[in-house]
Amino acid sequence: MALLDLLGRRWSLRVIWELRGGAMTSRALRAACDDVSPTVLQARLAELRGAGLVSLSRTDGYSLTPLGRELLERFLPLHDFAERWAVEKTLQT
Repeated sequence: MALLDLLGRRWSLRVIWELRGGAMTSRALRAACDDVSPTVLQARLAELRGAGLVSLSRTDGYSLTPLGRELLERFLPLHDFAERWAVEKTLQT
């Protein structure tokens, strides 16, 4: 339940999703997340770091840990389903 609580917080999943391509600075991550407020972004990053899903490098910025990458891999089938669902919903209307 603790993981679901963390992932259910606004912007948590988006941060993980944006880090899928590699490390990003806080500024780049904020821009990728549609200019989420700096306060909220820093809170989510601190929570995700505390959970062992995100790490911070002085040179590269924020990136997913091996555990964070594993979590992302587990969400990819849900992403694939969501894309198929969106197409089917569009065809129904």
